[in-house]
Amino acid sequence: MEVKPKELAEGLLARWKALEEQLPNVIRNLEVEEEALVPRVKRAVEAHRTANELVAEKKKERDSAKAIAREKLSEVKGSIEVLSKSGGMVNLDPEWKKVKLLEELENIESTIETSALDHKEEGKLIARRRKLIEQNEKWLKERRSSNPEMSNYLDSRKIMVSNFKTSEYAHSRMLKAVEKAQPLYEKMVELQSEIRDTRRQLDRAKELYSQSSDAIVLWEGKVSTGFGDEVSGFDDLLVDMNRVLSGGPSSFASRKTRKRKEEEE
Repeated sequence: MEVKPKELAEGLLARWKALEEQLPNVIRNLEVEEEALVPRVKRAVEAHRTANELVAEKKKERDSAKAIAREKLSEVKGSIEVLSKSGGMVNLDPEWKKVKLLEELENIESTIETSALDHKEEGKLIARRRKLIEQNEKWLKERRSSNPEMSNYLDSRKIMVSNFKTSEYAHSRMLKAVEKAQPLYEKMVELQSEIRDTRRQLDRAKELYSQSSDAIVLWEGKVSTGFGDEVSGFDDLLVDMNRVLSGGPSSFASRKTRKRKEEEE
């Protein structure tokens, strides 16, 4: 179906007039939507920040307790060597000798520290560490009163065990905080994306509205004066079609011929 230039101009003019009439309401609605989103985004960002701070806090607590426990682990190992030389460790329980608590703890800590473990694997090692410590509790209590030479050893070990437990608890709290932070992060990203999209639409609506008056004046002029007005800077939109209907070359063919001549020159 052939569309005349005047019909095209009238359609564009009607479109711009409709936009000029409708855009103020669109802009107001988008501004209301943006205003409603701002506090929601702010709350989401704050909630995610708080959750991340808790993760960082528990990680720091875990690492600090673990560092103390490892330091005491070295002291305990040194005390055992001294007590062994003096005969203070002669009556070690066979199960204790078999398990070799200190060496096992060192291996566990080394694995946790140097291996890329998932939460499940790390949890198994932590549970193993806890079991080893509990297995030796009874032996330690029985020998403290009967062997004063072991006091330093037992005191250091007590601090070591306490900090391993603190580290374990902090690690558990950290994992829970990470789990809680994930949906908060997703919600924050979703709201931030939503407000960005709203602002893009708002900016576009404002831009169109600012152009509407000039566009209406332009197309009203075209409807009134036509499209052959050289003063306005618009060529006759039908000139190419009329040339082809008269047997002349299309604009594409003309450009192709002109380009070939330029290349030959």
